[in-house]
Amino acid sequence: MTIFVESGAIRRAPYFMFDKKVYAGRRNTLLDKMGRTAAEGKRGIAIFIGNAESPAQYKDNCYKWRQDSSWLYFWGLDEPLYAAILDLDSGKETIFADDQEIDDIVWSGPLPSVKELAASVGVTSTAPYRSFDSAVLKAFAQGRRVHFLPPSRYFNMMRLMELTGWTPEDIATVAPGEGSHASRELVEAVVSMRLIKEECEIAEIDAAADIGIEMHTVGRNSVKPGILEQEIVGKMEGVTLSKGWGVSFPTILTQHGETLHNHLHDKIVEPGKLLVIDAGAESNSHYASDFTRTLPTGGKFTPRQRDIYQIVCDANELAFSLTRPGIAYRDVHIASARVILEGLKDLGLVKGSLEDMVNEGIAGMFMPHGLGHNIGLDVHDMEDLGENFVGYDPDQTRSPQLGLGNLRMARVLKPGHFISDEPGIYFIPALIEQWKKEGLDKGFVNFGRLEEYYEFGGIRLEDDVLVTENGARRTGSGRLPIQPDDVEASMQ
Repeated sequence: MTIFVESGAIRRAPYFMFDKKVYAGRRNTLLDKMGRTAAEGKRGIAIFIGNAESPAQYKDNCYKWRQDSSWLYFWGLDEPLYAAILDLDSGKETIFADDQEIDDIVWSGPLPSVKELAASVGVTSTAPYRSFDSAVLKAFAQGRRVHFLPPSRYFNMMRLMELTGWTPEDIATVAPGEGSHASRELVEAVVSMRLIKEECEIAEIDAAADIGIEMHTVGRNSVKPGILEQEIVGKMEGVTLSKGWGVSFPTILTQHGETLHNHLHDKIVEPGKLLVIDAGAESNSHYASDFTRTLPTGGKFTPRQRDIYQIVCDANELAFSLTRPGIAYRDVHIASARVILEGLKDLGLVKGSLEDMVNEGIAGMFMPHGLGHNIGLDVHDMEDLGENFVGYDPDQTRSPQLGLGNLRMARVLKPGHFISDEPGIYFIPALIEQWKKEGLDKGFVNFGRLEEYYEFGGIRLEDDVLVTENGARRTGSGRLPIQPDDVEASMQ
């Protein structure tokens, strides 16, 4: 880890970097994956455009700064208006950016020079930012391939439109070979690298997990009837700002857990409810954590709440026990769905053959999302490059079923994968009514009994998991209480 202070420069914020050998090694690996060759112009160039500041209202009042994650992975520099070219034939690396002018120093403080910053990530060649365009256009004029990743920010989209003359749809489309689109070869190479976390990354994700565990602990300790949800969120997010960069995604804290991504925090906590808290931290190194716990607002589960909670808890534990190298996470999702259906059948909410229900995707009505996703520099790691490229092996296809079809990580697991384990059960009246009206349950659902659960809400339980050589482990130095007795004890 490097906190960069050089030539008397003062950073505007904690500035994290790995050793420059890490970044140089990654770029060298990328060269190999893209097919290094001595034939000039055969492979072309790979271009990387870092993010720019994004105004919230007027140009000097911007949203909180966040660098592009793929840029951070290969080039490490956490500053706006940087770009880079990696020549895939010669191996030459060039960073394009401008040194500060006096106005920048007056308002933001001094920084190291571009050349000094580039040297800190192992790059010796630098050029002004405006030179980037001419270098890319020269490559096009020479008939060389120009590889780029699909952009997630509109600024980068517009920059690529200016350089290529292509439409936004072309630029966002990933396809193989020559053509007006983002480079499939580059996407697949980057995904293959970022999916498997290095030891230095594992340490950072563990650190982000510890911040996440602390924020959830503060949140749990703040839950009491009569408090405004927003107050709990404020206390939780304060932890992430005092210990790291902030939240890794907008906090979900709600007594209406049947809405999967409910970001409203305007309700008073009422006794007898279930409070879903899905929240994570982003460390100063920009690695993410993501945990979910569901708490009884009064400190004790009702019998009905405990019955459903235990099913979800069992599904979470089973998924973790199955997680190991060589197993497809798609199969882990299906095994968790089987546990959920078995538990619901014991309660009389579904009926019939368990295997038939699993095969027909009946679990999707109760868990319409997938079991998990990849975690890394983004909380949904690399999904800006395309969910299927990130979460599916070449021989896998998405299921048309609700639930299984929303699975973001289906791959055969390998050591170094970081994934979430987050089963849930939700009683969504509109979805239940649709299945009832259209007969989508195929006779397996006891709708009469389900009407008693229309006000229940939902339950989700999530841990972050690292796949190891021999199995898996959960991230961080501890684990948030999850068994119902432990949750109740922790809330006293």
